[in-house]
Amino acid sequence: MSLAVARKPLRADAARNVDKIITAARQCFREFGPDVPLQTIAVTAGVGPATLFRNFADKEELVLAALNRQLRLTVDPVIDGALADIDAAAGLFRVLESLMDAASADANLLGAVAGRRELLTGITGSLMDSISVLLVRGQGQGSLRPDISMSDMFRLLAMLIGVVDTMEPGSDAWQRPLALVEDAIRTVRPTRPLPVHVPVPASASAGAQADILRG
Repeated sequence: MSLAVARKPLRADAARNVDKIITAARQCFREFGPDVPLQTIAVTAGVGPATLFRNFADKEELVLAALNRQLRLTVDPVIDGALADIDAAAGLFRVLESLMDAASADANLLGAVAGRRELLTGITGSLMDSISVLLVRGQGQGSLRPDISMSDMFRLLAMLIGVVDTMEPGSDAWQRPLALVEDAIRTVRPTRPLPVHVPVPASASAGAQADILRG
């Protein structure tokens, strides 16, 4: 479990400071990008650097806390609805849509841990558990391919999260790759056109090519 998740109960004033810091972090990452200094976040939150570092040891811990809060606020309610839906496959794709929407909205937060995405495991455990339940249900209902494993789903989800690195923050360009994943794992391909094609930005394309050459 990540430090962003395993927190001791805080006093009311300390909890308010944490909330202000996380809110400021999301604002600053959106405005200034993944390399925004922690000092800028502290100033935006209206707290001193000592208060920030008393609650977050480093930028990674703050990023994980901010991402964790957004998952709990935006994705968890969708998971609850999906688990209650009689159509498991439909519920699964609603969960993936909500996750990708959240990832797009906070693309710069993800960018701050781009080289260490394994850190996200600590805040996505319950998400993967729910995806596992929905996958098994969908397979039992005959709507999802029976030969898909959770290892496949884990890798597909990692691929989808990687899509965020190839688009502008806040873009809905993730909808097309997600539709392709849906086509691949449903037993019957949906009879709908693919979402509109969104070109890869030049900066993202150059970065992706550099990663491939380094690999």
